[in-house]
Parts: sequence; structure tokens; C-alpha cells
Amino acid sequence: MGGKRRGRERAGEERKPGPPERTGRPPLGPSGREPAGSSPGAGRALGSGRTWPALDARVGIRGCSWGKVFREPGEEEKMSQKQMKEAFVSNHNGTSVLEVTQGLCLPAFCILCRGLLIILSQHLCSSHTWRTRFFTDFVFLIVPLVATLTILSSFVLLEHLAVIILGAGLFYQIYCRRTCCARMPVQKILEKFLKIGLESEYVPAISCFRVINSAFTAIAILAVDFPLFPRRFAKTELYGTGAMDFGVGGFIFGTAMVCPEVRRKYTDRSRFCYLTKSLYSVWPLVFLGVGRLVIIKSIGYQEHLTEYGVHWNFFFTLIVVKLLTSLLLIIFPLNKSWIVAISIIVLYQLALDFTPLKRLILYGTDGSGTRIGLLNANREGIISTLGYVAIHMAGVQTGSYMLKTRSHVKDWVKGTYCILLTAISLFISLYIVQVNVEVVSRRMANLAFCIWIIASSLILLSSLLLCDIILSFAKFLIKGAIVPCSWKPVQLSATNKKHSECLVSEAERKEPSLCLITAMNRNQLIFFLLSNITTGLINLLVDTLHSSTLWALIVLNLYMFTNCLIIYVLHLQDKTIKFW
Repeated sequence: MGGKRRGRERAGEERKPGPPERTGRPPLGPSGREPAGSSPGAGRALGSGRTWPALDARVGIRGCSWGKVFREPGEEEKMSQKQMKEAFVSNHNGTSVLEVTQGLCLPAFCILCRGLLIILSQHLCSSHTWRTRFFTDFVFLIVPLVATLTILSSFVLLEHLAVIILGAGLFYQIYCRRTCCARMPVQKILEKFLKIGLESEYVPAISCFRVINSAFTAIAILAVDFPLFPRRFAKTELYGTGAMDFGVGGFIFGTAMVCPEVRRKYTDRSRFCYLTKSLYSVWPLVFLGVGRLVIIKSIGYQEHLTEYGVHWNFFFTLIVVKLLTSLLLIIFPLNKSWIVAISIIVLYQLALDFTPLKRLILYGTDGSGTRIGLLNANREGIISTLGYVAIHMAGVQTGSYMLKTRSHVKDWVKGTYCILLTAISLFISLYIVQVNVEVVSRRMANLAFCIWIIASSLILLSSLLLCDIILSFAKFLIKGAIVPCSWKPVQLSATNKKHSECLVSEAERKEPSLCLITAMNRNQLIFFLLSNITTGLINLLVDTLHSSTLWALIVLNLYMFTNCLIIYVLHLQDKTIKFW
């Protein structure tokens, strides 16, 4: 009997296929819809990213079982690889809000350590080449993010502890070697520091916020295709808070803080003229959105259908948000943006709860998940735009607050405290909303999602402001220290605050900014496009699903090194690439 059974197995007779590893939901049918009778999140195990019972199911590509998909060669095998990649990034439930917040705050402390190291190295040796600065920035900004999203994802608190210890050691060395207030007690030094001013062409924390979000997004969009990337960090299917879910909302929030309206690029008489300019300025996004759609459909690249829909993508969301918010900021005063944000998201949530809108997003107009028609095909992307408009308006309000004139360090300390207090209040509100209304849903961009994005953005922003203040204190102790993308300490005159003595010499201030943060902030759109293109190429050339841990780490670091180096060289050549 044993010999016959082994003979049948060798002959390849039918066996019950087991579920493929690390997949998230049943394979989609040829039309892109979930199998009949299933619903979004069917078979989902609460608190995990797997749905093993659902995956024991039925149909794969062209009606084939998973066993056939893995065994058949040729075109069928190629399509199965696409199907496996789609399943690998689908049907996940995310992680806790606390874990995402811990991961967000780590880059702020890494940037602080990088600044302290630059100050100390300047004091010990004056010469720095662009290669040294690039390597320093890459090690402190990019490498920790790659590690946090991969091999050290379960040790974020230990990463925080290591970075804090390193920062404390560097700060102690700077304090012992201080050239300012050398014989003054600590209390007197702090009193003197709080009375100085901070000079900068822009708020460094905003630039760092946008760069951290860009770097995080660039790493995550490729890392998610490797088994090394924790599934709990991937985008959630329906409800939950995944680390990648923050990237989309954080990008909208960061863009809003530096939008032309916040920077006062128009006057009251030219508002409608500015609306016309806003209409013109979205043409690159139209080009990018249509271009991405055509390329993805042409090459058969894997897609997460329930993220935005069949044709919609993030560029189209940016277009709609830009146009709607430009119109809203013509109608409503800038300082009332928070009222507009609250009004939009509350009304939107009421519509989700008391109208068929939620059912439309989840199941389409016929209630069976149809994708027939433009609205049904792209219902997630189109309707969720309302939530992103509210996030944008909240970002406008935050940017206006950040760009207020503050004459002393103590004013920035108060501002940081207010932002931190607001973030804590929003996290408390998030808990109440999730318990009593609805949990976070990126797919719908509901009330809880918007509160979560704004609270997380504010906690990151307050962390960056706090680190900037500490870094400014270190620069105050070492006279003449220069750290790119940071405040410059200024000694305010007692008679006239308009005339001030900068603690950094004019010659030193004109020194070229050898800074990866400045480079990425300068060409942020190009960095984003470059990351998307290289991610696509790597996915086409590399079998990411079966890559080892070491190989995945090598690919991710080389990918980020190449993208960052290109952007850095553009910055050294004084090139800003814009299409409008």
C-alpha cells in the first residue's frame, strides 16, 4: 500500500493544496473582484494579518487552484506570481497606534544625534567633504528607518534607548568642550539661552517632517514586497492602523504646511488669479497619474485593488485635494482652516453612518462588490478624498501656526508645548471615537483615520521641534558651529530686535549646505518618482517573495543609497527640477 501511495504521488496525481505562505486573502478572480460570497475582510483573524481558512478556498487565476498555479509553467506561472504578490500585500489588519508612534519619533532623535556629531566633529577637525557628510546623513537618517521597518521592527524601544544614550554622550562631550559661557553655571547658561533668538529662512522641523515621511514611504513601498517586512506594517484592508497607512496622510499633511496659501504667496486682490494658477499647477500630477495608470496596466504590474480602485491612484487624490482646498481657502480665512477641517470630517462621518455611503464604498452600487462603471471601479479613491481634504486643511492651520514670528527660544518652547498638548488631546479623542463611533479605516478615510493622521503628524512635529531646540542649545555652547537644516542662534539686541548679532560668522553662513535633508526637501517630487520607478524595476527583476533576509537588506540599502545619491548630486549641482 505504501509503495502504491508513493507511486501515485510521483505520478503527480491530485493532492489537496495547502495555503501559500504569507498571503492575506483569497485570490481575486479575473475581473479583479473578490470571490462570490466573500466580503471585505472575510476569513480575517482578528489581530493578525493572515486568513488561513479563507485561503484554503477555491479559485485562483483563470479558475485554477493554488496547487495548479504553483505547478503550471509559462504564462500561467507569470500571472500566478502577480497574483501571489497582490495577496501578499492584501487583507492585513495593521498594528497598534502606540507602535506606529514609537517608530515615527525615532528619526527625530536620529537627526538630533547627527547634528550633535557634526558639531563635535567641527570642533575637533574643521574639514568635511561632501562624501563624509553624505555618509553621515545616510547612516543617521536612512539606515535606522530601514532597520526599524525590517529586522529591528520588534525592538523599537531598544532603538530609542540606544539613540538616547548616544545623544546624551555626544551632548556631554560638547558641554565639556563648550566655548561659550565656559565658567558659568548650568542655570545661568539656560537663562541666557532662552533669551536668544533663532534665525532660519524656514522652520527646519517642517523640512525634516517632509523628508522623514518621504524616506519612510520610499523604503516601505519596496520593503513591503519582501517577507522581511512585518505584515502588520502593511496597508490595512478595511480597518486598523498600519505604518504604511500613515505615509499617505502624512504626505498630505506635510504638503499642506508649506502650501502657497500658508506662505502668503497671494494678496486678497489676487485670490481668484491664484486659483487659476492652482489649476495650472496640477498638470504635472495629471501627467504622472495618467502615466502611472497606463504603465501599470500595460505591464500587468501587481495592484492592491481596494486601496484606490481600478484606475485611481494617489496622484489623482492629490489633484482633487489641491483643487478643493484652493477653493476653500479662497472662501474661508486662513486662520479658520481648523473649523473647515472639523466641519468636513464630521459631516463626512455622519454621511458614512446614516446614509448608504459606507455600503457604496465597501460593496458598490449593487451591494455585491461590482466594479462596473467609473464610480464603482474607483469608489475607494473618489470618496475617501473628502477625508484627505480635511487632513490638508488641518495641515494648513498647523503651518500657519508654525510660521508665526517668534523672537526668543522660550517662545518656541511654548509653541512646542502647545503642539504636543494638541497631539495628546487628539490621541485621547481618537480613543473615544474608536470606542464609540468607528475604528480607523484608511480605505474610507473616516473620522478616526483623520484624527490619527493629524495626531501622529503633530507628535512627530513636536519631537522634531524639541530636538531642534536641544540642537540649538548645543550650537549655542560651541560658538561658530554649523549644522545644515537647523536654526542659527542669534543674540538679540536690547534696543532694537530688528538688529541682531548672529552667533555664526557671515562667511560661514555662506558655506554650501552639504545636507541630504536639504537635498531631499529641495527635489521631493523627483525623489518620490525615482523611488517609484526603481521599486517597479526591482520588482520586475527580483523574486521578492522568496528573498532571504540578507539579500532583502542589501537590496533595500542599495536602492535607498542610489536614490539618495542622485538627489544629493543634484543638490550639489544646484539643480531644482520642476515641471511647472
